[in-house]
Amino acid sequence: MFKKYLIVFLVSMVPLIELRGAVPIGLSQAFGDPLPLLPLYITCIIGNMLPVPFIFFFARKVLEWGADKKFIGKFFTFCLEKGEKGGKKLQETAGRGLYVALFLFVGIPLPGTGAWTGTLAASFLDMDFKKSVIAVMSGVILAGIIMGLASFGVFGAVGAMFS
Repeated sequence: MFKKYLIVFLVSMVPLIELRGAVPIGLSQAFGDPLPLLPLYITCIIGNMLPVPFIFFFARKVLEWGADKKFIGKFFTFCLEKGEKGGKKLQETAGRGLYVALFLFVGIPLPGTGAWTGTLAASFLDMDFKKSVIAVMSGVILAGIIMGLASFGVFGAVGAMFS
């Protein structure tokens, strides 16, 4: 059981996969029995949020440093462009409700959204750290709820009722 908790914790920390991939793994029988829901969510949220302060304070500096390096330059430039694009898109659509937009950006589980991209965008926009962390954490919790419901087939059952 500890092995499965460790797997979901580590998967939650991986960019692009994050909690969105870890919750279905924890609820599946892939590595043993499904994990209890509350401990699974807590493990995934902690794993997903652990990199957030490092991303906010250091990622942009590291990416800017590595953008012109021979072997890592293309990837670092891609990450910089993704962060800038995400930040601009967030700012354009949100206006004064920037933190609500950050919450929704992180919380709605679509490809390319999540704690990593949202935090990087907040860093590029020089948003307040505490407010950004609250918005990102709230979004991670929302994404976890949505992924849990999707894993249990709730959306399919509701869709079947109305079709």
